[in-house]
Amino acid sequence: MNSFAEKMSKRVHRISYGGDENQFGDLRLPEGNGPFPVAIVIHGGFWRAKFELEHMNKLAEALTALGIATWNIEYRRVGQTGGGWPGTFQDSSHAVDFLRTLVNVYPIDLDQVITIGHSAGGHLALWLAARHKLPQNSILKNSNHPLRLKGAISLAGVSDLELMHDIHKWKESITGVHDNPTEDFIGGMPVDLQSRYAEGSPIALLPIGVPLVLIHGSLDVNVPVGVSEHFVKAAMAAGDSVVFKSISTAEHFKLIDPESDEWSIIKEAVISLLH
Repeated sequence: MNSFAEKMSKRVHRISYGGDENQFGDLRLPEGNGPFPVAIVIHGGFWRAKFELEHMNKLAEALTALGIATWNIEYRRVGQTGGGWPGTFQDSSHAVDFLRTLVNVYPIDLDQVITIGHSAGGHLALWLAARHKLPQNSILKNSNHPLRLKGAISLAGVSDLELMHDIHKWKESITGVHDNPTEDFIGGMPVDLQSRYAEGSPIALLPIGVPLVLIHGSLDVNVPVGVSEHFVKAAMAAGDSVVFKSISTAEHFKLIDPESDEWSIIKEAVISLLH
């Protein structure tokens, strides 16, 4: 292990925010005394169990090296007991609000908190910023006082669940293979579960009311860039502050690689929200 990796490993704290084995996060603290701004890092993988938080480690380490504390969260996923609807939403909410507990032990600044998520994590990053718009009777509403975020960054995120569902239905019509992660996540089709799609989809909760940044690669075949373009138009029409960066050289995974040429765009977006 090189000296940088050794130094970082000593500053990683794995902390449970709930009783399930998947309800935990890795808190990384920068050098210094703080209090530090916080980026809540959320991994993707179409909300499925086989994808874990480790593949966001490099991104989290890169942000921590910039002087930003990172809270890389795990959550129950489709294929696990309690994963999908509503558990995945509830877990991510609890993980965010758990920062109010962590501040009693660690030098973090609760007035300087953003979310940054990739793919399905991008969906959650936007949704967590919007959850204060949930109806009072929503099963997803775990608090009347959710932790206020300073902004949210979606990296190739699923900002519109119904649109993503329809994209997978279109792919099925071409390939003949049924594989609809959004349908599995929500528990059915939009026509049958309209309220779930409305409460779980960021686009249905506009305006969100905090600065938003959406970054998407034009070469993305997992989540087409049009998903973000559609959301940005709707968010701007609703009056939200939105920055959209379409990267012509990027596919789906390049956006979470700190060694890529595109990383400077992501770094700039994080710094801009935490200035």
